[in-house]
Amino acid sequence: SENNEAKSCHLLLSSVCEKIMELLGQNEIDHHQRQVAILSQDSFYRELTPEQKAKALKGQFNFDHPDAFDNELVMKTLWQIMQGKTVQIPVYDFFTHSRKDEFVTVYPADVVLFEGILMFYSQEIRDLFQMKLFVDTDADTRLSRRVLRDIGERGRDLEQVLTQYITFVKPAFEEFCLPTKKYADVIIPRGADNLVAINLIVQHIQDILNGGLTKRHSGCMNGHSTPARQRQTSESSSRPH
Repeated sequence: SENNEAKSCHLLLSSVCEKIMELLGQNEIDHHQRQVAILSQDSFYRELTPEQKAKALKGQFNFDHPDAFDNELVMKTLWQIMQGKTVQIPVYDFFTHSRKDEFVTVYPADVVLFEGILMFYSQEIRDLFQMKLFVDTDADTRLSRRVLRDIGERGRDLEQVLTQYITFVKPAFEEFCLPTKKYADVIIPRGADNLVAINLIVQHIQDILNGGLTKRHSGCMNGHSTPARQRQTSESSSRPH
């Protein structure tokens, strides 16, 4: 879509995002032509100092703390998206714990899905979203997903994954993620398996894409009139690092 301003932005877990994109048929469309785009909180980890990187390589750095993310870059990126601009998203290397010398280009879209678990923590970012979805999964599911991901995709061994989970991930989830559940507009139990809830979200996005909700959801933020309606979704899943 080449409209001047994005109409909607949502934060979702990756599995839910993928299901929504599949049901909308957007995953089969060229990136230049998509009406729905996806961003991930994982792209916005801060650059680490040498001392922090040394800790990270030993599994001793807390990537599940809100301060691990570059919220200024998140804010800048979201504002650019809302203005209908093409944005460059950094690519994070989970093996070296650093940003790669490459970017992913996200083109103007009518709807933006933003997936991540700690974006509700910052009020400044939270307030940019007009719909916030919290995907609720049980602790066993969160742990099993993390083990499979970190071993299969990020080269970690089981002992390191479990130690990191007990030391950082679980405490951070309970302190920083779970309390933000109260900010959600919609809570989705069972994640991508909850097809009833996901189909309702898909129908709502279809209404946006068809222009049926544009007038009702136009808004004004910080003096800038914008029909950008953002929808943010968090998940009770410990996904990053």
